[in-house]
Amino acid sequence: QVHLVESGGGLVQAGGSLRLSCAASGYTFSSRAMGWFRQGPGAVREFVAAITRSGARPFYPDHVKGRFVISRDNDKNMVYLDMNNLKVEDTAVYYCAAAPSRGSDYYIGRVPAEYDYWGQGTQVTVSS
Repeated sequence: QVHLVESGGGLVQAGGSLRLSCAASGYTFSSRAMGWFRQGPGAVREFVAAITRSGARPFYPDHVKGRFVISRDNDKNMVYLDMNNLKVEDTAVYYCAAAPSRGSDYYIGRVPAEYDYWGQGTQVTVSS
């Protein structure tokens, strides 16, 4: 019953921007931290961003920090990833994921195994 649907991917030139959206349903959205991961061709799935239940604390790896912004709207059951100054190496399938339900707003995950549910992914291609 849990369903995550990503959208907003596409083709963009290096230096450009793109907003990815994830629509969630089938669970209490505000009870779970949310994350974005990506997987390029022949690569492992890697952490891109995560945000706590309330949206108070976002987390990013160094290679996207300052370029990507994760946000969520708990009234609309939506999570977003705003990507700026895109690089060719950002090319990948981007996945939205939901973490386990917790009673605390401090839970966060940085590896795929820490998430319970996944969307189908949306392709982002950055050209030079």
